[in-house]
Amino acid sequence: MFQILTVSCKLEVSPHQVGKLDAVLSAFAKCCEFINSNTPKKLTNQIAVQSLIYKEARAHSGLSAQMTIHAIRRVCANRKTAKQKDKSVKDFAPTSATYDSRTLTFRESDWTVSLTMLKGREKFKLHIGNYQKHLLQGQKPKSATLVKRNDGSFYLQIQLEAEPPIIPETDEVLGVDLGRTDIACTSDGDKHSGKQITPTRYRYSRVRAALQRKASKGTRSTRRRARQVLQRLSGRERRFQAWLNHTISYRLIQQAQQFNRAMALEDLTGIRERTNELPRSKTERRRSNSWAFYQLRQFLSYKGVKFGVDVRLVDPRYTSKSCHCCKVIGNRQGKKFECLNVTCGWIGDADVNGAKNIATLGVIVNNPRGSGMMSCNLQDVVLRATESPRCTAIIGQLRVVYTSIYLEENI
Repeated sequence: MFQILTVSCKLEVSPHQVGKLDAVLSAFAKCCEFINSNTPKKLTNQIAVQSLIYKEARAHSGLSAQMTIHAIRRVCANRKTAKQKDKSVKDFAPTSATYDSRTLTFRESDWTVSLTMLKGREKFKLHIGNYQKHLLQGQKPKSATLVKRNDGSFYLQIQLEAEPPIIPETDEVLGVDLGRTDIACTSDGDKHSGKQITPTRYRYSRVRAALQRKASKGTRSTRRRARQVLQRLSGRERRFQAWLNHTISYRLIQQAQQFNRAMALEDLTGIRERTNELPRSKTERRRSNSWAFYQLRQFLSYKGVKFGVDVRLVDPRYTSKSCHCCKVIGNRQGKKFECLNVTCGWIGDADVNGAKNIATLGVIVNNPRGSGMMSCNLQDVVLRATESPRCTAIIGQLRVVYTSIYLEENI
């Protein structure tokens, strides 16, 4: 099994090379649109599309043979993605083009790349740092994507194939509970607090709200300037989130790798849609939706493969409500968790309790013993619960209710 890692490299482009790059990106987009409009919309098989329109597409766009093949592959891939979302492919923007080993040459001696243009090849210097050089050292890239960003700069996203280490079998699991106050809390009690970044998120929110008011009211030049600043602010906030998620994910993976443990996370797929259906204020929705937890999960997944850590997803139900010691449903108030079992009575941090439950579920995932590790003896729990004054009062109320129902049905 191979893992594909992408290295983003900025190209040093001279003024006369900008036109050549724009021309090849425009030709690639026109070729994709020509293929998409002149073949059946439901056809997603690359070989079938190629047999129908390869010669016409190459003559129409002026691309090389290999880049025409990549355009056909791009159209088929976009159609498959759109089909899963019940949508259709409409158009292609001239912002990217695909290269492979036949149209791309990388030279480590002077850190340059040679790319196929519409007429011949062009050499570009890579404007990269030590991190990119370390990843590219001794590599022979087989594929890359030429990208033009909104600021007019050109980047080459080079894909590298790496063979990850074998993931060892282990029964030791590090549970990670994701949250808003603490972005990540482990079953060992280590926390990556969100208190330091909360002021930054609020500042972005206030500035964004002020700019949006100016973008809707004011002169034409004011609205244009406000939209430009909003776009730049969005990129800055997105980069800040990605940087912090990279940092947190790397530290968590290193912590699991150090003690030869797997990692367990809650499968929070669709949680944003479910929570937004609840009646909440605008501020509360912004606080819950302003952090990229799915991105953090993706970073943990690929870093786990890279460093040989098994990342497991578990069912999130009742992980924050059950006591990790006796598995009885407890009382959670904010960051405090209190077990209602009188013989247990564990009191502590709610996130640590949830992370320990996640770790237990992570062990069950690959354990043939089944779910007995997360069960409790119901008879003992009932007997212990009846000793609690609170539960005694509840049982008394239930007896009154059931007695009244019985009398109404039998009168």
